[in-house]
Amino acid sequence: MRRKLSFQIKLFLCLVAFSCLLLTLIGAYTYYQLDAQLHRDLGARAQVQAREIALIPSLSQAVQRQDPHAIAALLKKIRASSDASYIVIGDRHARHLYHSEYPGRYGTAMVGGDNKEVLEGKSIISIRKGGIGISLRSKAPIVDDNNQVIGIVSVGYLKSHIDNLNARTLTQIIGSIILLLIALFIFSWLLSKNLKRQMFWLEPQDIALLVRQQKALLEAIYEGVIAIDPQQKIITINHAARELLDLRQPAGSLMGRDIAEVIQAQPDFFSPAQLAQDCHDEVCRFNHVRVIANRVRIMQDDRLQGWVISFRDKNDINTLSSQLSQVKRYADSLRIMRHEQLNWTATLAGLLHMQRYDEAIRYVEAQSEGAQEILDFISQRFSSAALCGLLLGKYAGAREKGVELRFDPACQLRQIPAALNETELMSIIGNLLDNAVEATLHCAAPHDAVELYINDNGNELVIEVADHGSGIAAQIRETLFDQGVSTKPHGDHGIGLHLVASYVAQAHGSIEVSDNEPHGAIFSLFIPKH
Repeated sequence: MRRKLSFQIKLFLCLVAFSCLLLTLIGAYTYYQLDAQLHRDLGARAQVQAREIALIPSLSQAVQRQDPHAIAALLKKIRASSDASYIVIGDRHARHLYHSEYPGRYGTAMVGGDNKEVLEGKSIISIRKGGIGISLRSKAPIVDDNNQVIGIVSVGYLKSHIDNLNARTLTQIIGSIILLLIALFIFSWLLSKNLKRQMFWLEPQDIALLVRQQKALLEAIYEGVIAIDPQQKIITINHAARELLDLRQPAGSLMGRDIAEVIQAQPDFFSPAQLAQDCHDEVCRFNHVRVIANRVRIMQDDRLQGWVISFRDKNDINTLSSQLSQVKRYADSLRIMRHEQLNWTATLAGLLHMQRYDEAIRYVEAQSEGAQEILDFISQRFSSAALCGLLLGKYAGAREKGVELRFDPACQLRQIPAALNETELMSIIGNLLDNAVEATLHCAAPHDAVELYINDNGNELVIEVADHGSGIAAQIRETLFDQGVSTKPHGDHGIGLHLVASYVAQAHGSIEVSDNEPHGAIFSLFIPKH
C-alpha cells in the first residue's frame, strides 16, 4: 500500500512547483524583453554610425573616385573605435568598394536585397543574411554635392555577436533564478512547517473531522453555548442557545455579529469589568429569559483569544431543585417523625408498664394538641402548600437539634410576589432559617429560639429572621452576600446568602442586616409585591 504524502510535503512541493513555473515565465519574459531592447539599441547604434560615416566629405569624394585605398585609410580609425561587427562601403551599383573584414570582396555585389531603398536616399535598419552571415545592420546613402546618391554605407552586428551578448544576459538571469529558487525552497519549507505547527501537526482531513465532531458536540449539548472573540463578535452558537433565547435567525447569520446586539443581558454580563474575570453559576437575564450562566476566558500564550459562555434555563434548574428539595423534605420529615415516634412510643410504653394510665392518656393528648396547633397555624397563615411543607420540616428539624423555631403571631402570606417564583421564595426562607439555626447552635446551651416573621399585608413582602447566635463580624458585613464569603470556619460554604441576595435583587427588593439583642443577627428582607 502506497504511503500518502503528508500535508506539509504536498504544500512544499506545490509551492516549489509554482515557484519554478513562475520564475521560468518571469525569466523567459525578461529575456525576451532584454533581447528586443538589445536589438533596438544595436540597430539605433548602427544607424547613427552609418549616417555619421556617410556625411564625411572626404569619403564622398573617395567614393566618387572609386578609390578603395583612400576609403580604407579614412575608415581605419573609425573601424578601430567602433564596436560593430563590420563596416562596408558600396558604390551606386551596390558593389563593394570597402569591407572591413574581407578586403578581397572589392568589386563584388552587396547581397541581402535591401539596397534599393538606400539607393533611393533612405536610411534603413534590417536583419538580413549578407556575405558573412545573418546580421542586424543599418544602411545609409552617400550623396555628392548635388545631393545625388553615389554609394552606400553599411554598419552591422553579426547574429553570433548578438547571441553572445544575450548569452551573458541569460547567464545572469539563470543565476538570479537559481538563487531565488534556493531562497524559495527554504521559504517554502519553513512556511509549510510553520503552517503544520499552527495546525497542531494535524492533517487537513483530521482538522475537518475535528470540526465536524465539535459541531456535533455543540449541537448535542443541552446547555446553550456561545463563543465570542476578543472584539465580542460571535464565533459560534449552538442550537440550544438559539432555542433558549428564541433567536429565529440561522446560526450562520449570527456569526460575526456583536454579542450585545444579539443578547440583552441584565445585569451587564458582557461589560469590560465583568469580562475581565471568569464566573460560574451566575443568575441573570438573557433577552428576558432567566438563566444560570457561566463565562470562561480562552487564553493562549497569556493572550486573550475570547470567551466561552454557557447557560441553561433557570426554570429547569428550579424544577429539579424543587423535586430534590421535596424528596429531601420527605426524607427529613420521615427521619424526624421516626425519631420522635420512637421516643413517644418508648415514653408511652413506660407509663403503661408502670400502670400509670391517666398520665399516659394526658401525655397522648398533650403530644397531639402541640403538633396539631403548629400544623393549624402554618396551614392557615400560608397559602403555598410547598412553603407550608418547608416550614413544618424546618420546625421539626430545629426542634430535633434543640432549637425552637418561633413564628410571629402576625405571620401571613396570601400571595407570592410576581417577581419571585415559589422555588426562589422557599430557597430564600430555607437558607435564612438554616443559617439562623446553625448560628444559634454555635452558642452555649440553653439555646434561645429562632424567630420568623413573614407578612405581605402592605405593598411589599417582609421576611425577618432573628437568631441569638454570635452575630455578624464587622469585617465581613460589607461582603457578606458575595459568593464564597461565610461566617463558618470550615466546609464548602458562602453560597446560600449569595443566592438569597441574587433572588432579592432580581425581584428589586432590599436586604438589611442588624444586630439582635443581647446578641445575634436579624436579616430583614423587603420585596415589592408588584
